[in-house]
Amino acid sequence: MSNAAGRFELSREAADDGWDLPEESARLATETREEMARSIITYNRSPDLPFDRSINPYRGCEHGCVYCFARPSHAYLGLSPGLDFETRLVARPNAAEVLRKELSAPRYKVAPIAIGTNTDPYQPVERDRGIARACLEVLAEFNHPVAIVTKGAMVERDIDILAPMAARGLVRVGLSVTTLDADLARRMEPRAPSPARRLAAIRRLSQAGIPVRLMVSPVVPGLTDEEMEAILMAGAEAGADAASWIMLRLPREVSTLWQEWLAEHAPGRAAKVMARLREMHGGRDYDPRWGHRMRGEGVFAELTARRFRAGCKRAGLGRESRPLRCDLFAVPAQPGDQLSLF
Repeated sequence: MSNAAGRFELSREAADDGWDLPEESARLATETREEMARSIITYNRSPDLPFDRSINPYRGCEHGCVYCFARPSHAYLGLSPGLDFETRLVARPNAAEVLRKELSAPRYKVAPIAIGTNTDPYQPVERDRGIARACLEVLAEFNHPVAIVTKGAMVERDIDILAPMAARGLVRVGLSVTTLDADLARRMEPRAPSPARRLAAIRRLSQAGIPVRLMVSPVVPGLTDEEMEAILMAGAEAGADAASWIMLRLPREVSTLWQEWLAEHAPGRAAKVMARLREMHGGRDYDPRWGHRMRGEGVFAELTARRFRAGCKRAGLGRESRPLRCDLFAVPAQPGDQLSLF
């Protein structure tokens, strides 16, 4: 993984030190700095998304998925979307406190909140920080609906919170499985749990009564698309009750990083993968238009969609999940509140 400068920082350039000796790149240790959030709920108006608000406890992600569409966001911090994205993290330790304040505001209108839409809430740093768990505790206290998106098996840790919420119709979990090939996953998603471990997490969540959506995403044309039916069947057997898919997205710096990865790890397939992607995006590596960026368009995109629908039918997976309940939401009494006379 390269560590090219972000769009908003001074450029970096390797310099010859005069020694004619091979030199290995130093392994970078993960650094986490804290950011005291002034607000934590982010609102969006994208017609591509099934939610209009989200929470992200962390910036950057240790999982190191080379294809992650969120990598370019690190450039706004003056950091590289490459190695910096996965080794120089930002944690928001006051996220739960700010969330409580925002949910308690008189003008707040309830709707499902998504957690993990940009970076994974269950990446390794969460084990010590517990910020995602603290946010879940607040949401449970308010009876607020929440949808979680993750690759992290650490979500099992919070079954004690999620199961009671699921019983009230307040939660669903989306767990991403990109490939069943452990070796490919290790190279493409180096610090994410193995495919088998993610399927085991689906099983544990499902057995606890928590609805799980299998996310076949991203689908990589010419590399992982041939596994779609097998992934759907494996997810169904593990207990998932719904499924979704998203085509590989290569916004901004992600395209360069991805092509570097292909050249190193799948040189024989690189040309085919990029040709397929460009075919679906009008000759470009990526088309950011709403309605196109998630799936692409053209013959291959339509064929993939048909295969997905047929695969879901064979596996017994639905594509629609039961709506999360919003009618149970209530701001809990706080110390010092005036007691009702009735």
